[in-house]
Amino acid sequence: MPTRDKVIITCAVTGAIHTPSMTPHLPITPDEIVEAALGAAEAGAAILHLHARDPLTGKPDQSPEAFAPFLQRIKQATNAAVNITTGGSPYMTVAERAEPAARYKPEVASLNMGSMNFGFFPLLAKYTEFKHDWEREHLEGSRDLVFRNSFKDIEYVLQTCSGNGTRFEFECYDISHLYNLAHFAERGLVQPPFFIQSVFGLLGGIGTHPEDVMHMKRTADRLFGKDFRWSVLGAGKDQFRIATQALSMGGNIRVGLEDSIWIARGELAKSNAQQVEKARRLVEGLGLQVATPDEAREMLALKGADQVAF
Repeated sequence: MPTRDKVIITCAVTGAIHTPSMTPHLPITPDEIVEAALGAAEAGAAILHLHARDPLTGKPDQSPEAFAPFLQRIKQATNAAVNITTGGSPYMTVAERAEPAARYKPEVASLNMGSMNFGFFPLLAKYTEFKHDWEREHLEGSRDLVFRNSFKDIEYVLQTCSGNGTRFEFECYDISHLYNLAHFAERGLVQPPFFIQSVFGLLGGIGTHPEDVMHMKRTADRLFGKDFRWSVLGAGKDQFRIATQALSMGGNIRVGLEDSIWIARGELAKSNAQQVEKARRLVEGLGLQVATPDEAREMLALKGADQVAF
């Protein structure tokens, strides 16, 4: 089957939004992140999108030292491509956020394509008791939080990482972010094929209506033609509905406990692998095939796992 008929499943293993008090299944320690990542890869994820956390409190930690205990272990145990975040947490500076990707030179790094309000404070209506002091502050602080990704910031990440052969997962939370990507493409600072990750359902970004999904895809088609691979993630309860719509439109999909802690209405996902397995059933139920890691590398023109620095 040609690679155009293959679907890349990305798994975002832990992220920086959800907190330990929301679910006992959120990977926190290096051992938990390794186990979760390998389980997701075994279930069918071709790309593993990774953040790090303080192993004692679960607080997001973007220091390169926090990534070191799990990166090489994951690489040695799976062929899946590793994607290191440069988003980190909205509370961090761009220099902090870019440091792990700059040091470890992964095949893929995420890159947020525009500044935005970034509100996860509505979760306070659902969760009232927390294990750690930072959790409530983390949520409450997002009422007055602008996730800064200025043109200068984006160019900083590109200049810091592009010389390493790292390619980017361009995270686009709104239509304007696609135009920002087009700007950098016109300047020759990024090269196709562009791996565009459209993000739906984060307060401050585009919504989750089917028309929102179609508008994102139409705009990307108009701006980039055949020069991109489109993927989607739906936040929270909309994760699999958005994935299903995108699959019917020729898209790739991202799942994982970074994006949603649920597997069904009112039911917590017990693992990242459980979400990947469900995603795989969606793909195969539509008569499509899940891309292997090497097929994903071909589709996205990745440099190969032997070219990373971990």
